[in-house]
Amino acid sequence: MEGNLRWVALTAVAPVAWGTNYYVTHEFLPADRPLYGAALRALPAGLVLLGLRRRRPHGVWWWRSAVLGLLNVSVFFVLVYVASQLLPTSIASTVMALSPLTMMLMAWPMVSERPRVAHLGGAAIGLAGVCLMLLTGAGGVSVPGVLASVAALLTSSFGHLLTKRWSDGADVLDSTAWQLTFGGLLLLPVAGVVEGAPPALSPSSALAFGYVTLVATALAFAAWFTGLRHLPAGTVGLIGLLNPVTGVLLGVAVAGEGLTPQQLCGLVLVLAGVTLGRPARARPRDGGRVTPGGSRRSAGLPG
Repeated sequence: MEGNLRWVALTAVAPVAWGTNYYVTHEFLPADRPLYGAALRALPAGLVLLGLRRRRPHGVWWWRSAVLGLLNVSVFFVLVYVASQLLPTSIASTVMALSPLTMMLMAWPMVSERPRVAHLGGAAIGLAGVCLMLLTGAGGVSVPGVLASVAALLTSSFGHLLTKRWSDGADVLDSTAWQLTFGGLLLLPVAGVVEGAPPALSPSSALAFGYVTLVATALAFAAWFTGLRHLPAGTVGLIGLLNPVTGVLLGVAVAGEGLTPQQLCGLVLVLAGVTLGRPARARPRDGGRVTPGGSRRSAGLPG
């Protein structure tokens, strides 16, 4: 169980970093350059990880990296950038809070993981908590922003589970580096055609890109994909609920927003949902072996 808790703690780095990414993108990055914003986030992060690992893709990982880079990086980063600019952090995070349920439903056919009752209950409790924290009825909502956020949710859920399905045969940091690099390279020519010359960056924008690249991308995606490899998809999806929790706490710490009793109750519910979905203690059974995440894997099943 201690090993599982270690993977949970490592995986939690990702949603916490992503929770800060919405704020940084909205406040410091150019609003009219989503393609360059996504490319400048992905490509440097991929090159940093490539510099650390110094391994090229091999065999099927050439085309797998391109497919995963398109889904998890190129398309997803652009959609998140658009949603971050059009929506308040609270609304964008609320939409992404549907990811646990989405990942559980997709994980059944894609990686042969049936949703556990505890995961479904944790997702319902966590989603209720997110709604309490963030849906206060204040301000209008951008429909294009919501659509971009929903599209990002579906794209990332499918791409992340595809990464889990293809997890055998490549080191986590290697595959993360390849995805980010391919995704950034796919974006650059499109950004040049659609958005023209790269944006001129102020010192604050350059620092913001540095944070988004190193922390909210390179570190966060390496932690997230490591969690997907060692934990059930339902558990990882529930850990993702720490994303909106981070957004609320960041608003309190940075923007001076007050924490209302309603938000505090929501925060407690989210943490309860994450705790409810923690991985169970592994119990070996005949005919299969137990993965580090506590799920039983038989020969030939993806996972």
